[in-house]
Amino acid sequence: MNKPNIKPNHPYFSSGPCSKRPGWSLDALSNAFLGRSHRAKIGKAKLNEVITKSKEVLELPDDYFVGIVPGSDTGAIELAMWSLLGQRPVDVCGWETFGLTWVKDITKQLKLNNVTTHQTSNYGEIPDLSKVNFDNDVVFTWNGTTSGACVPNADWIPDDRKGLSICDATSAVFAMEMDFKKLDVITWSWQKVLGGEGAHGMIALSPRAVERLESYEPDWPMPKIFQIAKNKKFTKEIFEGATINTPSLLATEDAIDALNWCISIGGQKELIKRSQSNLNVIKKWIESNDWVEFLATDPATYSSTSICFKFTHPDFTKLDNENQKKLVKEVCSIIEKEDAGYDINAYKDAPAGIRIWGGATVESSDIEKVLPWIEWAFFETLKEYK
Repeated sequence: MNKPNIKPNHPYFSSGPCSKRPGWSLDALSNAFLGRSHRAKIGKAKLNEVITKSKEVLELPDDYFVGIVPGSDTGAIELAMWSLLGQRPVDVCGWETFGLTWVKDITKQLKLNNVTTHQTSNYGEIPDLSKVNFDNDVVFTWNGTTSGACVPNADWIPDDRKGLSICDATSAVFAMEMDFKKLDVITWSWQKVLGGEGAHGMIALSPRAVERLESYEPDWPMPKIFQIAKNKKFTKEIFEGATINTPSLLATEDAIDALNWCISIGGQKELIKRSQSNLNVIKKWIESNDWVEFLATDPATYSSTSICFKFTHPDFTKLDNENQKKLVKEVCSIIEKEDAGYDINAYKDAPAGIRIWGGATVESSDIEKVLPWIEWAFFETLKEYK
């Protein structure tokens, strides 16, 4: 094919930190509360604004607590596991890099003994969720950011569960339909669908999760940055704008700007609609080409945010893994040099392929424009491997 001549207006497709909202500029941060303490009245109010607007946009249940914690989503999910697990047996699901990391943390770091793992051997597949036992605490990722495979819904989670459902939702919230009443712990970060800056995590707790914090205390030492309860007393202040450690008020202002944008375009429903539109663009393109396929094997599990696909051309599949990854790296490098698309290579642990962020801050028109560049760069590079 001929080299494309139309480039995306905003060629940023990284899966984290993700593209800023449409129309963003540094002017959006002009009201940042800088050079002052985050514990000052205005600083605390800014942090609380992130909390209240996050809860508003996501339409979380009124009785859920939302707080800002250190360490991005990783810090938030680690905090939840270290603070809540150990009272009862645990089921943990892992089907890509991060979910498998939580499996290791539960079994190797916390060293819990009564653990059932639900894993898959191939990226793009998810475990049989019907086998998960909700008499136990359950830990899982809603969306596999590195595999592009997500849970199809929350129907597999019972309302009368005895254990807590603990969900790493960082690349799902603000972009996918989620029944939050099925989730006792929800974690995410600003750097995904909001297009915010890194290092800050968010955690939402149901009344059942708070009850666990006030009735159970783990045996292991608890790092300070994980302490959201002391002596079985829930630290409610963290969920009102106080934080465990010092946050960036510049990043906080950016999060407020992103949330205001979410509200201005119509809230959660519009965010989901925009992300689904992005998935549909790639789905239509893949359906019209026989040399690419989604990495996810079941259409019901296709992610609308971390959209992962692989090359299935015979001349590509006959290459060994090392050369497949080398070829894809060259494809991405060519596209970057043309300023047509940045950060679209698959995650390092995933099979060779492409990952395009399809969250709400990305315009469908930009995805439509980057796809011909992928096609052109792929076939130009493939010639060198014949």
